[in-house]
Amino acid sequence: MLPEYEPLFTPFEIGKLQIKNRFVMCPMTGSALIEKNVFSEKAADFYLKRAENGVGLIITAPSMVLDMWGRGFWLDEATDAFGKPLKSFTDKIHQHGTKIIMQLGVGLGRVVKMEPAKNIDGADIENIKTAVSQLPNVWEPEVTHREMTISEITDLRDHTIQSAVLAQQAGMDGVEIHAVHEGYLLDQFAIPFFNHRNDIYGGSLENRMRFACEIISGIRKKCGEDFIITVRFGVRSMMKGFNRGAVPGEVFEEKGRTARESIEVANMLIEAGCNGLNADNGTYDSWYWSHPPVYMHRSCNLDDVAFLKRNIRVPVICAGRMENHKEAAEAIRNDLIDGIGIARQFLADAQLVRKLWEGRPEDIRPCIACHNGCLGNLLNGKGLSCALDPSVMNEEEYQLTAAEYPKRVMIVGGGIGGMETARLAAQRGHEITLYEKADCLAGVFNAAAAPFFKEADRELIEWYKRQMEHENIQVRLNTEVTPEMIQKECPDVLIIATGASPRKLSIDGADEETVITAIDFLLREKPTGRNIVVIGGGLTGCEIAYEAACENNKVTVIEIADQIMANPGLCAANRNMLLELMGFHGVEIMTDTRVVRLEDGFLHVEKEGKEQLIPADKIVVSAGYTSDRSVLEEQLNNTETHLVGDAGEVGNLMTVIRSAWKAAASI
Repeated sequence: MLPEYEPLFTPFEIGKLQIKNRFVMCPMTGSALIEKNVFSEKAADFYLKRAENGVGLIITAPSMVLDMWGRGFWLDEATDAFGKPLKSFTDKIHQHGTKIIMQLGVGLGRVVKMEPAKNIDGADIENIKTAVSQLPNVWEPEVTHREMTISEITDLRDHTIQSAVLAQQAGMDGVEIHAVHEGYLLDQFAIPFFNHRNDIYGGSLENRMRFACEIISGIRKKCGEDFIITVRFGVRSMMKGFNRGAVPGEVFEEKGRTARESIEVANMLIEAGCNGLNADNGTYDSWYWSHPPVYMHRSCNLDDVAFLKRNIRVPVICAGRMENHKEAAEAIRNDLIDGIGIARQFLADAQLVRKLWEGRPEDIRPCIACHNGCLGNLLNGKGLSCALDPSVMNEEEYQLTAAEYPKRVMIVGGGIGGMETARLAAQRGHEITLYEKADCLAGVFNAAAAPFFKEADRELIEWYKRQMEHENIQVRLNTEVTPEMIQKECPDVLIIATGASPRKLSIDGADEETVITAIDFLLREKPTGRNIVVIGGGLTGCEIAYEAACENNKVTVIEIADQIMANPGLCAANRNMLLELMGFHGVEIMTDTRVVRLEDGFLHVEKEGKEQLIPADKIVVSAGYTSDRSVLEEQLNNTETHLVGDAGEVGNLMTVIRSAWKAAASI
């Protein structure tokens, strides 16, 4: 391995449990080993693959001791899932020298997503609507949760303890209590902004921590001193109020837990029997700290978690975009933290640890913090996966086998869709030639990766370029493919991955020099110190507005619909953070607004039947894209042809990569 990564491969201990390296795979909802009495072979294979590739400690996705939608308890002594299937699985994990802890979910409270519950037969909506106190639901604030009874609290406590006993019997090295963290139920009890109770579970900090501490001490009593108990823990809540989070650098009044109070809370957990803390920041009101999107800087929680470690006596794992491995190694070397908590990066590349051990960090496919395939997919009911690797948790649907008859494949377009198809088809044994009319690869993704906060996107482009070399793919730049060229080359298979072109603005004045496309703005010198108007409040338009505002411009976003960022599948963590960032930097947002014309440096718009004038030194048009393949349409019936990515249907990076997989697998 390279010397700079050596600290990541040193062992450490949690309680009496020795872990072979500092890599901790953090829980990801959607990969639970047991749910509703069923053992998931798919989740087991998912974890085993990471163990085979060197992960030191795996903390599984939460197994809910109370059914997710409030239909009752489902973990009990009689469940078959906690018998042979789980024991066999833990034995296989241990064969790789990996340790494994089962996270136990202890309720959702106000953060439960109500909409699915309304459509589940047998769900008792009143049971679902329980929380620490009467509180508004995160997703539907008009819904009020009722206060849990003491009987409900003790039932949940006792079932959690019994679940830990079952996990121990199945060979788990420990359990993690979820969570005094992220605004889940135990966190709602811990924070006075949420906890308005007048009984033994409300009021003083000791009372507010009683529920969590009773669970921990109960598990310790039942499972003994050697069984590991960790807690998923939030150092700072980073919340300004209900559904209002703070952004990096913002001065605000903390409505949740402060870093200073977290020391007192952590020591109560330790006194109750906790062996270690798996820590970050945030609540559902500031969700983007717990699930940091692309707009959040890497290692975003490191300073606060390091502060926690300095003031307590148990090991601390730090989570939150910890994919800068050199920075993570330095944090271990300097004893700032004990473990590196990684989740999404293990979706993007299951071989992360192995590649670092073998001195191949450049081969690691970077996580781009897009949330499209993981959290966004989950919230849309599609299950856990990855935008960059659709085979995650979907190996039956997305699998590659060696081609029975290798073919000559001509790929037109060197964007992500073209490169991904080339990479996968080459792995199957086909002979690939990739053509790109520009002088560089990545196509429109070069523009998407241009903003200052898209460092990981730029790393992904470089990763793809290396893959083209690694797979010996012939790449021909500065070459525009014509139908005549296709006829001359006569490939067995033609892949059209020509991407999309930006829509143009159809108003008087649209041809003036002050009007540019989103791609022009992203790839050329950014205008500063002037009035910038962004037409189009989709994700790209809002990202442009945010970047322009960071350069001291006065920025206005014009959107004809009644809300901005209505992109299908967009994760709430991404949307909420970008909204807060635009507000923090003074971006004006005008919805339900129609663009009329541009005249004499002013954009004329119509809102609520009245015309308004907006100063516009520069207008950026971000009105979406249309597929760009017309010149090759006539080939579609002459050769085996596949449309990939935006050339077939305009989507996002996830849809582009999925179409590339399907095309490559079908050749």
